[in-house]
Amino acid sequence: MKNIVLIGMPGCGKSTIGVVLAKTMGYRFLDSDLLIQESENRLLSEIIKQDGLDGFNAIENRVNASIEVDRSVIATGGSVIYGREAMEHLRKIGVVVYIKLPYDEIEKRLGDLTKRGVSIKDGQTLLDLYNERIPLYEKYSDITVEENGMTISQTALLIKDKCTDFFENRK
Repeated sequence: MKNIVLIGMPGCGKSTIGVVLAKTMGYRFLDSDLLIQESENRLLSEIIKQDGLDGFNAIENRVNASIEVDRSVIATGGSVIYGREAMEHLRKIGVVVYIKLPYDEIEKRLGDLTKRGVSIKDGQTLLDLYNERIPLYEKYSDITVEENGMTISQTALLIKDKCTDFFENRK
């Protein structure tokens, strides 16, 4: 299946870039955070508050592991990389693209982490979270795109070019 799965830190632009990329490629766009909210009939922040991080991560893993689409750009939540089954499934159904952004830029872009529904442990700083997740993004990605300094359109076109090459070499 020719899907493009976007992973990366909250605030790196997965959803925004994903919409532009989908339009550019003639693909559908799917935001897995919205799928989680629909399946649970609650906001991400409510799920985290009511079920805790482990409960949220289990729900996120289940929902992402059940995605069945084709010719779609899938923007995932930043914590998708904690779900082994989800990541194995997403790698089977598409190319996984890590949108990499330096910490200082992530910090500038993010507002209130709680309202945003960011999966972060009590007492953990954003920098701690960033350092914890980077190795996992790198582990699961097929392609890494350094977004810093590029516009949304430039990033989407770079991803399109890299994915086109990836799909061609996969044949």
